[in-house]
Amino acid sequence: MLAVVASAAVHLPNPCRRINMLFVIGGQGGNLLGAQLAEGCQARRIPCCIVGVPKSIDNDVMLMDKTFGFDTVVQEVQRPLLAAKIEAASARKGVGLVKVFGRRSGFIALQASLASEGVDICLIPEEPFELDGPCGVLAFLKDLLERNGHAVICVAEGAGQELMYPDGQPVQLDEAGNPLLGDIGIFLKKAIKAAIPDATLKYIDPTYMVQAVPCTSPDHIYCRVLGMHAVDAAFAGYTGVMVGQVNSHSVLLPSSVITQAARKVDVNGRSWTRLRAAIGQPLFRNPPAHAHKATSS
Repeated sequence: MLAVVASAAVHLPNPCRRINMLFVIGGQGGNLLGAQLAEGCQARRIPCCIVGVPKSIDNDVMLMDKTFGFDTVVQEVQRPLLAAKIEAASARKGVGLVKVFGRRSGFIALQASLASEGVDICLIPEEPFELDGPCGVLAFLKDLLERNGHAVICVAEGAGQELMYPDGQPVQLDEAGNPLLGDIGIFLKKAIKAAIPDATLKYIDPTYMVQAVPCTSPDHIYCRVLGMHAVDAAFAGYTGVMVGQVNSHSVLLPSSVITQAARKVDVNGRSWTRLRAAIGQPLFRNPPAHAHKATSS
C-alpha cells in the first residue's frame, strides 16, 4: 500500500524538524534504504516524505519500463563496439572483446548489440553459457573466424560468473552483501588466447568512459519528468514510494515492492530472441554426455 504522512505534531530535535522531504535517486540498493527509512520515520511518527527516483544505468529496477541513464549508456557503448569492429576487421583472425555494465541484468549488452551492426556474440548474466565443447562459445568463435575472418563479442560484466566460481568454491560478498564479481573480460581474453593462439585480440573495457558523459536529450527529458512527479508525490504527502513509468504511464509504486528483486532480461522474450536471430547466435550449451552417446550409437 502507498503510505501517506500524517500531520500529527511530534517533538523532534531541531535538525530533524527541518527535513520533511527526502528524495532518493538510485537503483535497488539506494531505494531499499529509502524504503527502510520511510518505515523508520513512520514508526517514530516523524513527518518526512521519502520518495524514490529510479536511476540505474543497468535498467534493472523491477516493473519499470526503463530508468534514466540507460539510453545514454546504450548510445555511448556504440563507440567502443565500433572501435572493436574496426580493430577486429583490420587484423587476421581479429577478435574485438568489449565488456559493458550489467551486474545482474544484461539490458545494456542486449540493447547495445541490437543497435550495433557489428556484434557477433552477446553474453548476458541471464543466459548461462559454456566455453568449451562442440556447442561452446570458443567453437562458435573459431567458426566465425574461419567464415568471416573477424568477430566482435559484447559481454555484460555479470555474465559467466559460474565459470569463475567452480562448484564448492564460496562466492565472496562485499559489505552490502552483494556477490563480488570476477572479471569476465579478462577471463574470456585468456580463454580465447589459449584456444586460438593465432587470433589478434583487442580487449576494451569502457566502463567509466560511458558513465561520465552528458546524458542524451531523451534521458534529460525523462529525468525532468521523473523529478517533477517525485516532487508532486512528496507535496501530496506520499512516502515510501517510487515514481516511474509502467507501460508508458506515470505511476507511484511502493519502494518496498520495487526493491524485492532486480529486473532481468527475459531470455524467452522478443528482444533476446530477436538479437539471437539477427546475429545467428546459438545457445552455447553442450548436450549431456549420455544424450551425446545415445545419438552416436
